Amino acid sequence: MGQSMLRKLGSTFALALAAGALAQAPAGAQDAQSASLDGQVSLESQFDSMLGTQLRAPKTFEAVYDSSFERQVAALADGSQGRIGVYAVDLTTGAEVGVLADQRFPMASTSKVAIAATFLAGVDQGRWSLSSEFELPGRGTYISAREHLNLMITRSCNDCTDALLNAVGGPQAVNAWMRSAGIVDFQLTRNIAALVREDGRIDPATQIDVKDSATPRAMGRLLAGIYQGQWLSPSSRQVLMNAMGETVTGKRRMTSALPMSANLAHKTGTLSRTASDIGIFYTPDGRPIAAAIYVTGQSASMALENGSRAQKLVARRLRDERIASITSALYDGFGQQRPENDGRVWTAANYGAGGQ
Repeated sequence: MGQSMLRKLGSTFALALAAGALAQAPAGAQDAQSASLDGQVSLESQFDSMLGTQLRAPKTFEAVYDSSFERQVAALADGSQGRIGVYAVDLTTGAEVGVLADQRFPMASTSKVAIAATFLAGVDQGRWSLSSEFELPGRGTYISAREHLNLMITRSCNDCTDALLNAVGGPQAVNAWMRSAGIVDFQLTRNIAALVREDGRIDPATQIDVKDSATPRAMGRLLAGIYQGQWLSPSSRQVLMNAMGETVTGKRRMTSALPMSANLAHKTGTLSRTASDIGIFYTPDGRPIAAAIYVTGQSASMALENGSRAQKLVARRLRDERIASITSALYDGFGQQRPENDGRVWTAANYGAGGQ
């Protein structure tokens, strides 16, 4: 489009504004405005005088990060090889950092934290107990709820998860509990058996499927609320935090990036072309951080991974490494910040043996 055309468009826009203002004005004011329209300086000249006649590039819509810490996390969460979502909050100061924090990602097994919290809320309400026994789906074997929960979190047992999910009333019951907790960017749609059976139909690196998805911010808020004791009794909270502290899956993710003193309590998730890790860890000076990291892609395509086991293993390793590098940056970045409370009341509490 030529410069003269842009000037005409600008002039037309200004004239339209002036005409609208004239129509709204009282009769006397209209006469005065009409005179001014015929007066010394044309509206086009006024428009050009105020805004200039040079061509302008559109404003950028790229995210702007204010600190070197935020910029480092954003660089590590570069999405050129697949979408990456990050959310982390300092539970002492309320300081936050996020990348695509409000975009939906596949929860995979990180949803098991919400399922466990829903079940434990039922324990607190007296609907069942941790000694109640539930069947492992299709096996005819019954084990206690405590065993189900521990295996579900520490070893990501899918059958144990579906046993407790059945007990609470299915995905809709978990969604209802999350809504009651004030967390809306979360949707559990299927049990784990169905989720695994239907895995791979959508490439999460390039497509967003709201089924069985959540935003990193929503999962970070879930962790924060559990840690702070917002929804569960102290004993139920301790059961869940202790189980997360004993997680043995995902050794190359958050676990590999943190020292033992960080006292990580977390839950991992894995499906086709996606890996995740959500958890609580401590900075060197003892501040708890709630973090949720979701990584997709890291290979050329889903077809490439499906067609080569070697390529799939390489992509899995790269996804794990992304989570580890982002976790390391969060640990260092929050650790170097000088705590400045923003006025909100944040709860710090210990969990597990040796908690800081």
